[in-house]
Amino acid sequence: MMNKDDRLIIAGRVFNSRLMVGTGKYESFQQMAMAIEKSGAEIVTVAVRRVNVSDRNKESLLDHIDLKKYTLLPNTAGCYSADDAVRTCRLAREAGLSDFIKLEVLGDEKTLFPNNEELLKAAKTLVKEGFTVLPYTSDDPIVCRKLQDIGCAAVMPLGAPIGSGLGIRNPFNIRIILETVSVPVIVDAGVGTASDAAIAMELGCDGVLMNTAIAGAKDPIAMAEAMNLAVRAGRLAFMAGRIPRKLYATASSPLDGVIE
Repeated sequence: MMNKDDRLIIAGRVFNSRLMVGTGKYESFQQMAMAIEKSGAEIVTVAVRRVNVSDRNKESLLDHIDLKKYTLLPNTAGCYSADDAVRTCRLAREAGLSDFIKLEVLGDEKTLFPNNEELLKAAKTLVKEGFTVLPYTSDDPIVCRKLQDIGCAAVMPLGAPIGSGLGIRNPFNIRIILETVSVPVIVDAGVGTASDAAIAMELGCDGVLMNTAIAGAKDPIAMAEAMNLAVRAGRLAFMAGRIPRKLYATASSPLDGVIE
């Protein structure tokens, strides 16, 4: 039976929406704000390096995000070493952004795949310093388990390369990760359209984080609403339990009692 109180819980924080959205690549801050509202998301991630923390008199994307309504999730986009990522997280906390962190440590500029060795190093330091860490990682069950064991509040395996729109390239690995860890599993990166988000949720993922799929759409506002519906539909379908896949047909109408 579907649990009517089926909500996402991360490190004790409770959220009604399982969709998380980014803030980059929009044509304007106003378009960004409208898309976030239509998405129904409650967690909004921002790149610390894009936030003006030195001069609050200048316009900032934070001016267009109601922090009473949304939970801010600063991220370390653009960091290529553990030291750089840790430094960025400390800056976010000192600037009053949050200690609820999306940790990214990239391996190279071409693929934007995570550098898991540096990621584990950074995660270990940040957890010790009291940060709530949500790490972007490869779809490797072993790495995800190590991140959980370090103390990360969730794991965020990629569905496909960042911004690629290829969808869930390896659903089998995602399923293994779901069996391997007990913390929330949130697909991060690679979603291209609503069906991709629904598939992630149908696999049993606890949430989906996306940016380019919405911001890069021809109509970001409409796509944000589509993603909202897709995540909700995918979660409901997962909880409802799909029918088994069969090679041959099974009659929809039973033959018992048929008049011959």
